[in-house]
Order: sequence, then structure tokens, then C-alpha cells
Amino acid sequence: MVAQSQIGPYTAGRGHPLVLIAGPCVIEGEEITLRAARRVAELSQKHGLPAVFKCSFDKANRTSGKSFRGPGIDEGLRVLKKVKEEGRLPVLTDVHELDHCAKAAEVVDVLQIPAFLCRQTDLLFAAGKTGRAVNVKKGQFVAPEDMKNAVDKLAEVGCENVLLTERGSSFGYHNLVVDMRGLLTMRGFAPVCFDATHSVQRPGAGPGGTTTGGDRTLAPHLARAAAAIGIDALFCEVHEDPDKARSDGPNSLTYPMWDELLGDLVRLRAALPGKA
Repeated sequence: MVAQSQIGPYTAGRGHPLVLIAGPCVIEGEEITLRAARRVAELSQKHGLPAVFKCSFDKANRTSGKSFRGPGIDEGLRVLKKVKEEGRLPVLTDVHELDHCAKAAEVVDVLQIPAFLCRQTDLLFAAGKTGRAVNVKKGQFVAPEDMKNAVDKLAEVGCENVLLTERGSSFGYHNLVVDMRGLLTMRGFAPVCFDATHSVQRPGAGPGGTTTGGDRTLAPHLARAAAAIGIDALFCEVHEDPDKARSDGPNSLTYPMWDELLGDLVRLRAALPGKA
């Protein structure tokens, strides 16, 4: 069991502040990404919570092959390095290929294993060997108790700074549900993160079946429920104009929505002393 993890400069685990992981789904350009980082820093400071900026250089699992994937690893890492320098925020990005890991680790603080790849042993090994923290998203097809295997794989290569992220489970076609019991199960293996925005996705249910749908208005409700049960980190995709976002717009939060949610979570955790 990993009781606590070092996530960049922050400690995630029982008795420590809730770590926020937030930002747009994908890097859409330097200026919009820097604006997003400034907003994430501003609102996290307002609520007194540590924040990690999340944005991906590549989204390799888009519904359609014609969908925007991002700028690629070289340009993406250049932008994320600028976020670290100007925004003074630790950063997180997805990795999909073995050779992404070491290169991304030169810049980012946290490597994220996408849900569809959470059982890919070689990818977990490559990420774990970098010395960076690793956030493993639970596959929509994986039972919470089986995520112990991901923690064990990372431990094999010396990685003990791990987060396990709940992001909903497949429920029939084009729908996800969150079994809140899974948070308790996975928290027995490592600090647990709840991904409020991906949990309200409707995969493949966007217009024409070529995009993912979702309902962002449901995300705050699920986040509050997760906080009441007990989580160590909260993942939210946020965007200045979600309806124009180039990836995951339907489930991304506006900054006012995220601001209000953070206030609720601070009050919830204060009401659960010793249990948060």
C-alpha cells in the first residue's frame, strides 16, 4: 500500500490538503494555455488549495481519426515548460507511448496513464522508471480492486508516488456511471483522485457518433459526493469557453463553475475532520 504520494511539490494522502488537477483537455495553443494556467493558479490560491496544471500534448484516443489531437510532444512540452516558468505551477500530461515517458519527464511533474492504457505493463514500467509521480486512470472496464495490480507494477520499478483516478465505469453503451465504493477500495492501495468531468462523459454519443458527449452540470454533484466519501485529489477539466473547446467541451467546467465547486469542497472537507 502507498499511504501518501509526492505529487510535484505537494503531498497527497490522508491528512493532507486536497490536491487539484485542472486545466483544458488538450493544448490548443500557447496563449490560451497560459491564460488557463493563470486562472487555475488564481482560483486555487483563492481557496487555499495546491494545484497541478493539466493539459495534454496529444489525445491519442479521440473518437474520430479526424478530431484534433494536439500539437504533438515537442511543441506541447515547450508550452508546458513555459507554464511552469511563467505560471509557477507543476504540470501533468498524458503519455501514450513508451518513448513519450522519459522525454515528457524532462519537463512535467506527473505522468498520466490514460484509462484505456491502465493495464499496459510496459507503459507503466516506462513511466515508473522516470522518477516522476504517475497518475493511473482506472479503465472504464476495470474493477476497482484490480487497480492494485497497477500499483504493484509501478512498485516493481521503484515508483511509489502514485495516484489512482476514478473516472466512471462503462454502463451499457454510450454511458458511464460512478460507483463511489470504488474510491474506498482504491484508497486502500494508494491516494485516490476523482475525475469529476470525465465521469460525466457519454463516449461516442456526440453529434454523428464521431465525438464524445457529456453533461458538465452533473460534474459538481459527483465531486461533492466523492469529497464526502474521501479523496486525496480532484481532477477537473476547465476551459474559458467549453462550447468551443477542441476536446471534451461538453463535460469541461467553466471557471465560475469550478470556483463555486472548490468553495463547496473546502466546506465539505472542513465538516469531515480526520476523515477527508
